[in-house]
Amino acid sequence: MKRNSMDRVIDTIEWLAAIFVGIVALNIFVAVILRKFFDTSIPDAYDFGSLLLGILIFWGIAATSYRGTHITVDLLWTAGSKRTKRWIDIFATLVLLFVVVVQTYTLFDKVLVTWRDNVLTYDLHLPTWPFFAVAWLGDVAAVLLIAIRTWRLIFQPELIEDHPEQHTSE
Repeated sequence: MKRNSMDRVIDTIEWLAAIFVGIVALNIFVAVILRKFFDTSIPDAYDFGSLLLGILIFWGIAATSYRGTHITVDLLWTAGSKRTKRWIDIFATLVLLFVVVVQTYTLFDKVLVTWRDNVLTYDLHLPTWPFFAVAWLGDVAAVLLIAIRTWRLIFQPELIEDHPEQHTSE
């Protein structure tokens, strides 16, 4: 199957989310090893961990939103016809798009406030706004992917994978 530019954007965003998972895991692993075996710690390890976890959450929202692999309640969806299922998916995705757009707007305000107030980490006194900005970019990526999903649900439903619950073997 030929990959178009939208598919490459989706894949790139999902890879970035995976990289942030690795960075968070590495930070935790190194911090634990240093504490346990060398009786020392990474300066600002707690701040970095918290900030990286925030980044991971927002990029995770981006990664799960397009695939529809986030937590869902599908009681009505499973009982519906194929057409009803499609309309439920479109409605749910539009609601999700609205919520994430509002969230992205408010998070941008947090980036600006953190930058203006010159909020710094505890030990190294590094500015925290770049971490908030990377998290905000994850939210922007989520808006982009949800918009692509909405477009495809409405105009190109054949490009959307089947609902994840259809593939479970219970």
